[in-house]
Amino acid sequence: MQRWRGYEAAPGGWGRSVVTIGVFDGVHKGHQATIGHAVARARELGVKSVVVTFDPHPAEVVRPGSHPAVLTEPARKAELIEALGADVLCVVPFTPEFSRLPAEAFVHDILVEHLHAALVVVGDNFRFGHRAAGDVALLDRLGRTFGFGVEGAPLVAEAGTVFSSTYIRSCVDAGDVAAAAAALGRPHRVEGVVVRGDQRGRELGYPTANLLTHRYAAVPADGVYAARLVRRGGEPLAAAVSIGTNPTFSGRERRVEAYALDFSGDLYGERLALDFVAHLREQRTYDAIEPLVAQIAEDVERTRRAVG
Repeated sequence: MQRWRGYEAAPGGWGRSVVTIGVFDGVHKGHQATIGHAVARARELGVKSVVVTFDPHPAEVVRPGSHPAVLTEPARKAELIEALGADVLCVVPFTPEFSRLPAEAFVHDILVEHLHAALVVVGDNFRFGHRAAGDVALLDRLGRTFGFGVEGAPLVAEAGTVFSSTYIRSCVDAGDVAAAAAALGRPHRVEGVVVRGDQRGRELGYPTANLLTHRYAAVPADGVYAARLVRRGGEPLAAAVSIGTNPTFSGRERRVEAYALDFSGDLYGERLALDFVAHLREQRTYDAIEPLVAQIAEDVERTRRAVG
């Protein structure tokens, strides 16, 4: 898969293409259906498929301070989109100037002049251009003017619930990682670098990796979880994960700490990922060390059963 920074990166002599556009945070089942449809139609037409997305999140530029929690970091998003078979991932820098681009100019500059769209595939709720003035109906009218087709991909839902990034963020924020996984089609992932903590886990016999996450990462609600710890180039490890402020020790800083089962190596400085499998319990305060250690031992066994 080719990766372009900006639509101006389209090479000279670029032919026609099938384009799909969206933030695609999470690359959830709905996104997968839209991107998959674009990839399939491109193959039918014998042209390249282009996935256009944005960085940073448009909300942060349009309404500073409103950046939503990020479900997939850029590198992970690219991996997931590549796995869907896209030929090109085009990441458009979302600047204040770009946000003011009128809907008609958005279509002409990106889809017509640079990407030479033969077909544009978007979700039914797609909006574009300054103040999100453009919708699928306008895109269809402009397509007839400029010579490209438009196909809307229906929203994906199960049991009456429409899968969206907003819905998945709400699941993660509530600690319902099982519901998030059902909408994503895979476990929700949080990534970060292992840094030194208070080393209380080591003193208790359960050394933990203290994960420094991205400031906008969608970290699940405080609690204890079963997860898979993923190392670059290594086999996933079952991990019991504690998220919170360590109330037993009067902690104030919210942390993500993972105890990797059956592992004795050094993880400091490594970039890891945690794939959340199940919520085990809420955070609790203990009056003594012994009941805390007993509870951790139970959490570890429940993790072993949950992760398998």
